[in-house]
Amino acid sequence: MGVSIISRTRADKSGLWEEATRAPLIWIVPGLTKPNSICDRTVDFMSIYPTLMDLCGIPKPSHVEGLSLRPLLKDPHAAWDSPALTTHGFQNHAVRTEQWRYIRYQDGGEELYDESADPLEWTNLAGKPELASVKADLAKQLPRVNAPAPAPNQPARQPQGTGRN
Repeated sequence: MGVSIISRTRADKSGLWEEATRAPLIWIVPGLTKPNSICDRTVDFMSIYPTLMDLCGIPKPSHVEGLSLRPLLKDPHAAWDSPALTTHGFQNHAVRTEQWRYIRYQDGGEELYDESADPLEWTNLAGKPELASVKADLAKQLPRVNAPAPAPNQPARQPQGTGRN
């Protein structure tokens, strides 16, 4: 059996920054993963169900978001351009690519971090005019549909889709 570790994934912790959202995702798929292989691609937990569906040969329902990780399980160095999406609370989202983390809050506040130059996310670059195109590209990956905020003492409802695919 092989082990493939995919990190930089979505995790519900306490914020939208790297330390709060990074978690290991470990897959062993007999006949597919290679022993001791590690993948450093940026993925999120919305890919778990689509990956299981793909591995079982079952079509993914149209309302299911996320992409199958099968290409990365087969080849940890395969091309992958899908960012990881994290949501924390109502209309607070982060988009994480290999290089960037872009955060947009419900009140319109923004944060942008260059993960290769500032992995501890100390310097918010969102106000730099020369990075406006980076922010705009990352913002395209934000959910276009948000689930309504739950009423007090009511469980949160799951949205039917964010329109990200």
